Amino acid sequence: MREIVFDTETTGLDHRQGDRVVEIGCVELINRVETGRTYHAYFNPGMAMPSIAEQIHGLSDIFLSDKPEFHETVEDLLDFLDDSPLIAHNAMFDWGFLNHELGECGRMHIPLSRIIDTLAMSKTRHPGAKHSLDALCNRYGVDRSQRVKHGALLDAQLLTQVYVELTGGRQIGLEIGFQEQPRMQTLIQASVPMALNGRRPRFHTVSDDERTRHRLFVTRLIDPLWAQGDSWHEHASQSVDARADTA
Repeated sequence: MREIVFDTETTGLDHRQGDRVVEIGCVELINRVETGRTYHAYFNPGMAMPSIAEQIHGLSDIFLSDKPEFHETVEDLLDFLDDSPLIAHNAMFDWGFLNHELGECGRMHIPLSRIIDTLAMSKTRHPGAKHSLDALCNRYGVDRSQRVKHGALLDAQLLTQVYVELTGGRQIGLEIGFQEQPRMQTLIQASVPMALNGRRPRFHTVSDDERTRHRLFVTRLIDPLWAQGDSWHEHASQSVDARADTA
């Protein structure tokens, strides 16, 4: 299954007040595994960058001045997105901005049915915990040391790793019952790198000498429980009754 993890950077918090998308980053997943294909673009918003927004993502008016406007590269973006499900953190924000930009250049909106929100997933899986991207990276051991400022492609790449963890992606590599489930093992090998070196359970055999020594050991046991039969169960019941009488 093909999925796209994406993130946007904007001039502000509300496209209804005229804020625009200035950066978008997308990461392609096939069966929850990164393919290495990405899409990344900066856009000239046609407006001055508010200082508070620039402090967050570091994108200045000068840097964006020679970048294309959204409508100039929209076809490349739509070709990359295709009809795949789209995954974002606090997805309603990014989805709203993306659809606003698409509407501004006469393209159809992306339906909500295609959107997967990792923020909602995190709240369901970890109620009461922190749900920011930084917090989730810390929770799942995702290296975010390069995240000095927000960046659409870097954040999409970090979110990709978080999304795989939220959906149990790394756990499917555990080889429980691999002999009984050969089809599942085949799927795992086809979609997940062998991070555990492909180890298989070791099967142990007992030598004749070990069997002899074990029998000798058992003969030395005094009054073993398995030899007592019904008398042991009767004794256990009497002990329980005695404890109840003294309670």
